[in-house]
Parts: sequence; C-alpha cells; structure tokens
Amino acid sequence: MEQGLKVRLKRTMISSGLEAAALIRGAGLMRDVGGIGTIFTLHHVRPALPRGFAPNAHLEISPDFLDRAILRLKKDGYEFLSLDALPARIENAGGKPPFVAFTLDDGNRDNLDHALPVFARHGVPFTIFVAQGLSERTHSLWWETLAELLNRLDRLRFDFGAGDEFVPLEKESQKQAAFSRFAAFVHGTDESDAVARIDELAARNGLEPLHLVREAIMDRTELRELARHPLVSLGAHTVSHRALSRLTEAEAAAEMALSADYVADIIGKRPTAIAYPYGTTDAVSQREGRLAAKLGFSIGVTTRPGIIAAASSNALTLLPRLSLNGHYQKPRYASALASGIPMRLMGRRDAI
Repeated sequence: MEQGLKVRLKRTMISSGLEAAALIRGAGLMRDVGGIGTIFTLHHVRPALPRGFAPNAHLEISPDFLDRAILRLKKDGYEFLSLDALPARIENAGGKPPFVAFTLDDGNRDNLDHALPVFARHGVPFTIFVAQGLSERTHSLWWETLAELLNRLDRLRFDFGAGDEFVPLEKESQKQAAFSRFAAFVHGTDESDAVARIDELAARNGLEPLHLVREAIMDRTELRELARHPLVSLGAHTVSHRALSRLTEAEAAAEMALSADYVADIIGKRPTAIAYPYGTTDAVSQREGRLAAKLGFSIGVTTRPGIIAAASSNALTLLPRLSLNGHYQKPRYASALASGIPMRLMGRRDAI
C-alpha cells in the first residue's frame, strides 16, 4: 500500500475514534474511566506555516486551538496544575476534581511568543523541558533538518548501511517514505553517528542544521527570562536528545544529571521534573525511571499514552502523557482525550 494512503487511513481511524469518544463523553457515558488527571504534551505552538511536505506537523498546534482547548477543559471542570503539584495530588486525590497539566518539549521559541500569552490569559501553569544541546546550539534537530532538506530536493544519495544509493523525492509519497526510512535509521543505529551523517548530508546540500536550531530554540537568556513568569516551570530534557534506553547506564545518567545542572544554572534551583527524549516504550525503560528517582527527580514523563488513574509512588518517574496532535485540532478531541475514553475504547487501562 502506498505510504501516503497508509498515513491518511491511520489519521481517519484516529479521527473517527476521537469523534466516537467525544460523543460518548457528551452523552454522559463511561464517566468512571477518566482517572484523576491527564498530562498533555506539546512541542510547537504557532500559527500554521505555508508548507508543502510537513512530516512534523503532528508536533505543532495553533495558538487558537490551544485557547479553545483550555476553554473546553475549563467548561468540563478540570483543574489546571503545575507538575510540581502532581506528587501530592496523586497521593491525595480524593474529593478533588480531575486535573490537567500542560508540558512542552524542547524549548521552542514559539512557546514564548505564542504559547505563553494563551496560558497567561487563562492563568494556566505549564512546564517547558529544556535540552541543553539545543539551547547551547551544540546539537541539531534531525527531524527538522530532514523535513527542510527533503522539501528542498527532488533526489539525494545516502548510505543507509548497504552502500550509497539513490533516493527519489519527486513525489510527496516518496518524501514521506524517505523521512520514515531516515527515522528508522536514526533509531536503529548509533544515534549520534546517524544524526551526524544527516547533518553532513544537509551541509553538502547547502543547509546548516544549527541555523535551524538557532531559529527555533530559545537560548539560555530567553529561558531565564521566561522562567521568571509565575506560571512557568523548566524541566530537564537531557543534553543531546538521544533515546536514553539505547545508551549505557552511565551515559544515560550523565545525560540526565548534566541536563538538571544546566536548568539549575538558569533558574537557580534544581528542576523536579524530567521528560525523556521521544518518550516511547523503545526510547525509555524502567532503568531510566530508577535513575531519575536516584538523581532527585520527583516527576518523570514519557510519551506513552495514558491517563493518571491511581496512586503509585513507584511510577512517578514514568508517567504517561497524551499528545495534543497537530492533525486533530478540535477542542472536543482534547476533552475526549482527557476523559480517558479513547484509551478504554482501545482496550487499554493505562494508569500509574
């Protein structure tokens, strides 16, 4: 089946599931599956950009959608909490309304320019997870580099491990297939080496990866200024944004500890929360949860989908999050996700 058709079918299925969950919630059914709260994960918050091929569109939502989603969640009766307040709330949730906590990964500048005004207007706290290598411009955003590179070219050559080969890029479906193949290459080999080779490929084609980082990511000065806002918290997001579970234990611990040191230098105190890069089952393991606790983090968040449904102090460093995805920007979808109904419809009982 053509790659583009597969993507469209998957999005249609997800949209249908979210519509069904919204209808069920609107009818007042399945009220007992919502748990005690939800952590949402976001990346970019900015007006839509005019682009052709956009493989990272799922990582960006519009300020208007964020505004309307917050209004809908307020109407639904959710309380908005900072991550710092979660341990106490999880341990003592009886008689309290369900909560929502907002988190944003990577430290994108649009979080300051577009997300902060929305959160401030509604008095909603949020946490931004900072990757030192991005803020200091020593590491690149390989997925952003690839998106820009594939948009520019109609062909390229690359060695995925079996020798140099031609990669056609004339059609959008070919670009999507190429992006998926590069992503598999990053996650299936040594990540540092794979990213370095993508950066080299970009440079050979007139694209400077670190320029993209400078354009997109807040630096130390911007982060310090943002962190002065009473609604804003900063958390750790490692140094290099590599999948921790594929590193040695010593490497993973160093990534986490150095990231905490960097944030502490910016805000004057050690962060209590960490977000694991990628956050998927393949990218973060039980080991990282144990390391986070040992390093003094009280909260660790993944991107494993789920709601927070029960108290368990052993799991506070491996909490699930739900994505506000750029392909599904309807306020009723945010409400449906927080209700826990989509997870139950999929036969999952995710909880901590």
